[in-house]
Amino acid sequence: MKYDVIVIGGGLGGLECAHILSRSGKSVLVLEKGAQPGGCIQSYRRGGMSFDTGFHYVGGLGEGQSLHAAFKLLGLLRLPWKQLDRVFDQVTVGNRTFSFCQGYDAFVEALAADFPEEREGLKSYASLLRTVEEHQLDGLNPSLSETLFPAGLFEKGAYQYLEETFHNAMLINVLGGTSLKMELCRESLPLFTFLHGNSSFIESSWRLKGDGSLIADSLVNDIRAYGGEVVCHAEVQELIEKDGRLVQAICADGTVYEGDLFISDVHPAVTCGWIRQSQRMRKAYRNRICNLENTFGMLTVSLVMKPQTLKYFNYNRYVYRHPDVWTFWQEGGPVGGILMTCRMPEDGEYTRQVDLLTPMVWDECGQWSDTRVGRRGDAYKEMKERRADECIALAETVAPGFREMVSARYISTPLTYRDYVSSPHGSAYGVRKDFRNPMQTVLSPRTPVPNLYLTGQNLVLHGLHGVTMTSLFTCAEIVGKERIWNMLKDEA
Repeated sequence: MKYDVIVIGGGLGGLECAHILSRSGKSVLVLEKGAQPGGCIQSYRRGGMSFDTGFHYVGGLGEGQSLHAAFKLLGLLRLPWKQLDRVFDQVTVGNRTFSFCQGYDAFVEALAADFPEEREGLKSYASLLRTVEEHQLDGLNPSLSETLFPAGLFEKGAYQYLEETFHNAMLINVLGGTSLKMELCRESLPLFTFLHGNSSFIESSWRLKGDGSLIADSLVNDIRAYGGEVVCHAEVQELIEKDGRLVQAICADGTVYEGDLFISDVHPAVTCGWIRQSQRMRKAYRNRICNLENTFGMLTVSLVMKPQTLKYFNYNRYVYRHPDVWTFWQEGGPVGGILMTCRMPEDGEYTRQVDLLTPMVWDECGQWSDTRVGRRGDAYKEMKERRADECIALAETVAPGFREMVSARYISTPLTYRDYVSSPHGSAYGVRKDFRNPMQTVLSPRTPVPNLYLTGQNLVLHGLHGVTMTSLFTCAEIVGKERIWNMLKDEA
């Protein structure tokens, strides 16, 4: 059978593209190398419990907000979403704690209470956040010739903007305090990436009652209902080009799939490696893609709490050992900051699961990269346990007695990410965007091969929100911007 579209990689971006295109009447096949689809939103089971790999909360799901229409189109609003508290993030820097509130005005007022001299700057910042969210889909609107938000947001550094807007160094660090939503790299982070990574959560913040696999399962079920196919244990190893166009995907088991169009939700460098001979993909393009730097990875400590010991908190905590949150992850040494987030209980007021996340650079775990999954040796295990202990110690600074509440823990590193989601160097957010060179680091869905398209977090935006936006633009390249725009308007 020959398919209209073959999607390679069953991560969020691939599944969303497959959902939209199968709903649009295309015959769609998704090829996923793993045992289950989902990528960074898949879950795993240990001791009878399910644990998330990368998803924890999402912003902008309220009616009329930035993600509402897209999630309604994708059938994801039917999942059990629960809104977080008005204070959805607490940022603790040293011995001081600051509140991030839902709603742009409330966000300003909460921080202005701690930094009254910065009120006007906070208003200007909130206005820019709001503008980015309101106009993020302008590129799909057939009645507009250009986007309406301020130009140059990719060409300006986030840290530079904050220094120009605010005078209080602590506030600059507090605003970067939810940094685990992105790689907070002072030298390269574009202002647009920083704004987008924060704005939707300020619109409104939501947690799923259950694990991230609910999202993947919902998308897969819809794809199949629309006539599409999702095949797991299908690891693509080569893409065959004929007369300048791709015609086949060959999997590790020798199975050959034919298609008219191909979408890759896998890292662009990995994708280029599948095309061994090409009339279209020149050496210059390959070199550019393969030389792109990737963002840092993540150490995740998934904890099982003893029953009736830790009350569920309907917000997230960011905890930092020292005030310079813009550089802590680069300095090595003990863990300098964590995100602390908990699973919503099925019933009652106590949680049974807490995740602690902290950045981890590849060099810290890459020395074990050539060994088999699950057989990395005692030194690797000791490193993981040491880092987990440091994360728990930092959590205890805001939750006294926390260590004694833990009954079990499971630890993953960038090495885990690399092996299970094909992310080079275990990158948590894909290709590093650089405001000093945006034309090289912000990627288009189009490639030199006319029937090969890209999607996912490596293009423009990362995270649940960003990948969804990117998927819409990838699909627009195939079925047209006007059709995607009208589909969203119908759901608004």
